[in-house]
Amino acid sequence: MTSAAARIRAATCLDLPVGSPGGSVELFLDLYAGTAPLIDATAFMLQPIAAQSPAPPGVGLLPVDGKCIEGRRFWQYVDRLTHALTGHLAPDAVDVVHLQHLAFGGTPALRAALPHHPQIALVHGTDLLFAETHPDQLQVLRDTAARADAIVVPTGAMADRLRRLAPGVDSARIHHIAWGIPDHLHTATPATTPSPDRVLRLLYAGRLSAEKGGSRLVSSLSGVRDVHLSIAAPEGEFDNLAPELDRSGIAFSYLGWLSRPQLWETFAGHDVLVMPSTTIEAMGLVALEAQACGLPVIYQPVPGLRDALGDSALPTDFTSPAAVAKTLETFRSSADLRAELRAGGRANAANYSLARTAEQLTQLGRELVASRPCHSGAARVRSLG
Repeated sequence: MTSAAARIRAATCLDLPVGSPGGSVELFLDLYAGTAPLIDATAFMLQPIAAQSPAPPGVGLLPVDGKCIEGRRFWQYVDRLTHALTGHLAPDAVDVVHLQHLAFGGTPALRAALPHHPQIALVHGTDLLFAETHPDQLQVLRDTAARADAIVVPTGAMADRLRRLAPGVDSARIHHIAWGIPDHLHTATPATTPSPDRVLRLLYAGRLSAEKGGSRLVSSLSGVRDVHLSIAAPEGEFDNLAPELDRSGIAFSYLGWLSRPQLWETFAGHDVLVMPSTTIEAMGLVALEAQACGLPVIYQPVPGLRDALGDSALPTDFTSPAAVAKTLETFRSSADLRAELRAGGRANAANYSLARTAEQLTQLGRELVASRPCHSGAARVRSLG
C-alpha cells in the first residue's frame, strides 16, 4: 500500500461531455471518478449536452462549448478550455499532469494551464486515428509527444503506430502500462444462461463508428443461418446502421446503450461477443470484460486487439463472409472449443487489473515528481462553484 506521505495528486481533463459513450470515457471514470478514486486527481470533463446526465462524483464540469478538431475554431476552443482550466486549478495543489490522448483539445489546454508540471500523456487510440487524417490533430500529437515527460501506451501496437506518426519520439519516454478492467469482475461474474435452441446468440457492444466495423459485421453475417445478433450501442449510431440490418435479413435486437453493470449482466444471455474492428484498438476493454464474465470472443485480429487477446479468443476475417460462417459453425459445433475459450478468456482477463493500472500510473508519476521536486503541491484546488 502507498503511504499517505508518498501520495501525489494529478490534474487531468477529458474534453468530452459527461455521458459520452466510449472506452476512453469508461476508463477515465474508472480511474479518476468516485468518492474514493483509484488515482488521486482533480479531474474535469465538459458539461453534458443532455441536462439529465449528472456529474460523476469527483469530476468537475467545464462550461466550454465549441468543441471541434480542426481549423481556427479548434484553436479558439483550446483557448477557451485553457482559460476555464486555469480558473479552476491551483498549481500548488497539483503534482503531475495526466494528459488524456496525445491530441484533441484537452491536451494542449491542460499543458498550457500547467506548463511547468511533469506531464504523462496517455494514448487511447482515437488520438492516433484522428492524427492520421486531421493536420491540426497531427500537430498537437507531435508537439505533445515531443514535450511530455512520459507517454503511456496500453499495447505495443499503440507504440508502433505512434512512432510512425511521430518518428522523432524518444522511445525511452514510452512506457507500456496495460489498461485494466474493474477488479470485481474477476471474482464475481453472472452465471451464463444456456441457449434454449440451436440459434447462436451474438452480441456486439460498443460504439458504431466506422473503425468499429458495424457495416462489415452486417455484411459478414448476411448469409449465416441460425444466428441472432444483439446490439448494445448509442441510439443515433444504431439508427444509422438499422437500414443495413433490415436489408440483410439478419435476426437482430437493439438493446440500447447499456450501463456497465447492465452490460455485464447481458453477457450471461449470449454465446459470444463479436469484435469486427477495422483498423486498430487501444486494447478492446469490452472484450476483456466479456472474457472475465465467461463470454467467449470472436474478433478481427487488428493491432491492439491482437496484443490484448491473442489465442485466448477466436480470430476470424470479418471481410470474408465465408470465413465468418466457417468460424461460427466451428464455434457452434464444438463444446470443447467453447469451454476452452471460456477458460482461456477468464485466465487472460485476469492479467488486466484496473487497480494495477492505477498503481503503475501513480508510481510513474511519483518517479517524475521525484526528479522535479519543486512541483510537489499542497494547496487546495479552487472549486467549480
